[in-house]
Amino acid sequence: MIKQIDDATLEKWANFFKALAHPVRLRIILTLIEKGEACVKSMCEILETSQSNISQHISILKNANIIKCQKRGMLHCYRINDERIAEILKIIKEG
Repeated sequence: MIKQIDDATLEKWANFFKALAHPVRLRIILTLIEKGEACVKSMCEILETSQSNISQHISILKNANIIKCQKRGMLHCYRINDERIAEILKIIKEG
């Protein structure tokens, strides 16, 4: 089975897990799972960190297609791109 997975797919999976591999990014994801949607300002308040720090991590999560953005006026609101991410974190938490 493993030999049937092409290198491009393995690279995509590796990038996905690399994007998850930071405590701030995991906190962003958990916040979005809990709230459904949040803007950078509210995430800064919830996570008690700077806007530049949150924005940097959001960029990584967006590039990995873990989260997506919807612009509402001046606000950029973020949400989980695929709800299965919650299942992945649940499995990790229970392990």
